[in-house]
Amino acid sequence: MAAALLAAVPLAAQTPPAAADSVELPALSAVLEPDKPCARASDETAREETWTRQALGLDRSWSLADGHGVTVGVVDTGVGKDIPALQDRVTAVGSADTDCVGHGSFAAGLIAAAPGKGVGVAGAAPAARILAVRGTDKRGRPTAQRLADGIRAAVDGGAQVVYVGRAVPTGKEELTAAVEYATKRDALVVAPFAPDALPVDRATGETEEAAPWYWPAAAPGVLSVMDYGPDGTRPKNAPQTGGADLAAPGDAVVSVGPSGPGHYIGSGASLAAANVAGAAALVRSRHPGMTAAQVSRQLVTASYPALPPRVDPYGALTTVLTDKQASVPSPPPAKIPPEASPQPLNRALLIAGAGGMLVVLVAGAAVVIPRGRARGWRPAGREEERGTAV
Repeated sequence: MAAALLAAVPLAAQTPPAAADSVELPALSAVLEPDKPCARASDETAREETWTRQALGLDRSWSLADGHGVTVGVVDTGVGKDIPALQDRVTAVGSADTDCVGHGSFAAGLIAAAPGKGVGVAGAAPAARILAVRGTDKRGRPTAQRLADGIRAAVDGGAQVVYVGRAVPTGKEELTAAVEYATKRDALVVAPFAPDALPVDRATGETEEAAPWYWPAAAPGVLSVMDYGPDGTRPKNAPQTGGADLAAPGDAVVSVGPSGPGHYIGSGASLAAANVAGAAALVRSRHPGMTAAQVSRQLVTASYPALPPRVDPYGALTTVLTDKQASVPSPPPAKIPPEASPQPLNRALLIAGAGGMLVVLVAGAAVVIPRGRARGWRPAGREEERGTAV
């Protein structure tokens, strides 16, 4: 895998004018070629506040949480033991207390470096502890099995958040099993969605095509992270693939070297993942009762809307989520009037019948009475008989 990343560049060219610094910082490497010496302490210090500190809103977040009580496992190239910004907060598994490449130390600084007087660099969770675990060989070359073993070792060492600094195109079975091991023990695994740079074919000199998936980022339960730079975009030569859950500052970022107080500059999704691991430590510090899955959901749901969403540590610390669905209001029960009593109806029918009879009687009387008067109220037959007799 190519070491890539940035050549040494002026920090002023990579940061907004308000945060510009006039120093030139050495470039971070992901892998050292066999003929390259180990990374050394940087002689340069970034004294102005970095753009990542502003983009993540860390000063505001620290008023709520600083990572105290949380251990972050760093599965990478190791973490140096002589870094003032991490003093007394680094524990190592085996020989992981040395870092020839500097990548693991850089990532640990993004996660937990303490702010210092006259220094603009600070980690997202400056009170968190670091558990250094080697997931590569001494020159920074990873294998799926090394990474899987590193995840398990970090979890066994008590890490509540496990940062994995590498993405490999193979190793689905062993890395999925390692992530499952972490998930069952309530540890959140955070990893880059793709490598920082694609390998170059030694025979042709051509850059290889990106794989459709990288591990452990593609494993269920992993919080996978994409990078972006000060202008909100990614470098043109950055690996292009899918599957990121979150995006975070990862290009032209500044952090500590493998020893000493000086700083390096680097780019890549692995560094964005380190910033998200620090944000996860903040959430676990403020909400110790949250499970790993809940912390992951908190970070994604409370992020800035984008594709993928951009991590917002302060939002994750303050947003209140609930699994309870709002109840649907029930309509009031229909009021059915009681059955009408038959008495009024019967009374009405009786009155109507009586009225009808009265009408008939009146009509009959109107016919009979005049005729009766005309005959002197004599029966019709008597009148005829009398007329015949005369």
